[in-house]
Amino acid sequence: MQMNVQINRRQLLQRAAAAGLIAAVGVRAPIAEANSLRLGQTAPPATLVTLDGRRLSTSELRGQVVILTFLATWCAPCRTELPLLSDYLARHASRGLMVLGFSLDTPDRLPQLRQLAAPLRFPVGLLAASSAPGYGRIWRIPVSFTLDRAGRLVDNGWRDKPPAWTAERLERVVTPLLA
Repeated sequence: MQMNVQINRRQLLQRAAAAGLIAAVGVRAPIAEANSLRLGQTAPPATLVTLDGRRLSTSELRGQVVILTFLATWCAPCRTELPLLSDYLARHASRGLMVLGFSLDTPDRLPQLRQLAAPLRFPVGLLAASSAPGYGRIWRIPVSFTLDRAGRLVDNGWRDKPPAWTAERLERVVTPLLA
């Protein structure tokens, strides 16, 4: 009699940890990375590869306030939040604000993503083509993270309830950083 054994990812990670494999190969679980985000500490690096192929890195944006926002074309709250972020950026870009949009869409949805991104005043790219590993596995969207001019994390989107930006929240969190 043959047994059908299914192991989920958590069990696999637990078994690997028990065997010392995680420490040996330096693998870190995405959730652990998200849990290690600390306000006031240097934010994990992120690089956006935009839809037109430019590379924008948070390390190159030091001196600016940066909002990293994670989105998708199929996300209804994102469709409300993105124009709000775009309008806020238009009013405050001259004061040193940058927004980077990381889309969870797959390459086959590029036409829809291009359509969504066209009216936005900030760059957007596919998360799969970009790099933002220190923010954990993006399982809830929209979710955003705000970095001050020194590259420190000042707003951890995982802790925000509700997670979507509002005009009030932008004024409370971001506007003071632009002073």
